[in-house]
Amino acid sequence: MPDDQKSQAELEELERLVAESDTGGREPAGLTAKLLLGVAIAWSLFQLWYASPLPFIFGVGILNDTEARSVHLGFALFLAYTFYPALRSSPRQRIPYLDWILALAGAFAGSYLFLFYRELALRPGQPTTFDLVTAGAGILLLLEATRRSLGFPMVVVATLFITYTFIGPYMPEVLQHKGASLSKFLNHQWLVTEGVYGVALGVSTSFVFLFVLFGTLLDKVGAGNWMTQIAVALLGHLRGGPAKVAVVSSALNGVVSGSSVSNVVSTGIFTIPLMKRTGISGVKAGAIEAASSVNGQIMPPVMGAAAFLMVEYVGIPYSEIVKHAFVPAVASYIALLYIVHLEAVKLGAKPLPREEVPTKVRLLRTGIGITSIIITLCVLYYGVIAIQAAFGDNAGWPLAGLGALLYVGTVWFASRHPDLQLDDPNSPLIRLPRAWHVTRTGLDFLLPLFVLLWCLMVEQMSPGLSAFWACSTIIGITLTRKPLLALFRRTDILEAMRASAADLMDGLARGARNMISIAVATATAGIVVGTVTLTGLGLMMTDFVEYISGGNVMLMLILVAVVSLILGMGIPTTANYILVATLMAPVIVELGAQAGLAIPLIAVHLFVFYFGIMADITPPVGLASFAAAAISREDPIKTGLQGAVYAFRTAILPFVFIFNPAMLLIGIDHWWEGAISIVTSVIAVMVLAAVMMNWFVTRSRLWETAVLVLACFTLLRPDWWIDRFYPRYVER
Repeated sequence: MPDDQKSQAELEELERLVAESDTGGREPAGLTAKLLLGVAIAWSLFQLWYASPLPFIFGVGILNDTEARSVHLGFALFLAYTFYPALRSSPRQRIPYLDWILALAGAFAGSYLFLFYRELALRPGQPTTFDLVTAGAGILLLLEATRRSLGFPMVVVATLFITYTFIGPYMPEVLQHKGASLSKFLNHQWLVTEGVYGVALGVSTSFVFLFVLFGTLLDKVGAGNWMTQIAVALLGHLRGGPAKVAVVSSALNGVVSGSSVSNVVSTGIFTIPLMKRTGISGVKAGAIEAASSVNGQIMPPVMGAAAFLMVEYVGIPYSEIVKHAFVPAVASYIALLYIVHLEAVKLGAKPLPREEVPTKVRLLRTGIGITSIIITLCVLYYGVIAIQAAFGDNAGWPLAGLGALLYVGTVWFASRHPDLQLDDPNSPLIRLPRAWHVTRTGLDFLLPLFVLLWCLMVEQMSPGLSAFWACSTIIGITLTRKPLLALFRRTDILEAMRASAADLMDGLARGARNMISIAVATATAGIVVGTVTLTGLGLMMTDFVEYISGGNVMLMLILVAVVSLILGMGIPTTANYILVATLMAPVIVELGAQAGLAIPLIAVHLFVFYFGIMADITPPVGLASFAAAAISREDPIKTGLQGAVYAFRTAILPFVFIFNPAMLLIGIDHWWEGAISIVTSVIAVMVLAAVMMNWFVTRSRLWETAVLVLACFTLLRPDWWIDRFYPRYVER
């Protein structure tokens, strides 16, 4: 087979992998495709309407949380049955009649609380036979949709918890409960907000959808390619440059993509062949890309979907979660950069050639670039503050006008330069672009990111409202960027307008398709949460885990980590987080307190979150590793094992911040304390990376490795040594 045909076949296989993982593998044609496109767009528009202040301004379409969750699930179930085939042998180009029936039934059952909200509210706790039949059918339809979109493991977990509801009286004493009738179970799980329509589905409805839509639209206008090219320009000339490009571009693309698999495919299709060309083996190239892409979910400000659930479970603003997650995420990425540098040194990997520029000129350019960024950020920050102070509550319109002027100016600036095109990583020559040449073509992409960060971190708006304003900004950019470029370049404006409208429609539809599996996962996880509240399992877990771990906090944490990894092999990160956090987070806090250890609740939830995403790398079911192996043409199990080695430093960090909350900037009263925490954490994980690679300046001897381990432990837990010589201070 010719190379170009082989590459095309591999690309199609990757697209199929992403589709089956994230958006569904079915692509119907004709009228059916238009109908499903309309439904997906309608879902996105509904979510934008619900998150916006418009219903309250016009007094139309005001929904409470329960009604909105019901509509959300109705859309998800309809699209799950139409986009996800029942079997591998099921048709991909058309939808069987049975799937249409199931889709309509799922939409009705999912929307039942919206359609009959008033009637249900007038008779709480008194369901009719029709209510119970609908609830039973809804649970079965939800489980089948889960099987199609997420696989059997999630269905098995949900089924085990459903079974536990009814066999409670026959369980061992430590897990025994009085049981529940079928009508009570159905009412609790489907007709109130304790089960399927609980907190998890509420977060999916209020926050997660809009952040997924934001990332999809941002990628649609070319921000993902722009970020990758910036990473290539900045790091490609370094030793192991392509590997470092993979790390940085995956961190940047984590803002755009909430999926590890799509992150691997979008960046890895360029970086993995490039790494192989510079001397890095295919297994290690795939492992580096997989480890980098999975870590994109822990990188603020836009983290994985499970991070938004912490807002509800921990009860703190999302801006606080971003603050607490910042240091571990940065330390983890710096450690990965150092790992790939050491790997490149060991392998003798060569850097990519770049334009020869005198050192003084390069330093001058770097200084000007950094200074310009600082000045621009200061001008924007203080400018917005000044406008708000001058106009008060009416500052919205002046700020919108200023933003529009900045946007038009940056697009005009970009129009003076050709659009970015990624080089072919398999070509004999890769031309490294200059960083400024890349940056100037996409400065307007920073505007929606600035809006999102400003609303989240400065204005302290809710994540949902912040995402709405960010989505509104990127929708405006999607509609106007190509026409403005055409206007400034004197090309066909009408064609550009048609292309922009098509991009927006496709972005809205893809955003909805990306949400199907997340919505279904959170709804199914609600069954588990509902079982916990119905049976009192949460209270029993303290005694059970204490019995298993013998009251040892470290053993208990290892147990939680193993459970998270095992569950993560079969269920997505979001559902994994919900299950483990619901069952284990309160237990860890309570047993830690009994052992004299004050463990912050946010530390426990981040602990669970970190190990949930690790399962995307670890074999035998690490989807990110499988995607990377498909690009590198290597064995996925070997790629996953190597990726797990690279991800070991991420697995260590949760144990560290459980015992050293300063890494999460908890208990930090002064800026210099925060700076010390950041510096020591970064140095410690870099030393850990050197231990893992058995290489510091050169190959480490045994005693040198021992010294490095001791230094790493001391930097991460300095209080441990103090406690050996002086008794721990206990406040009386």
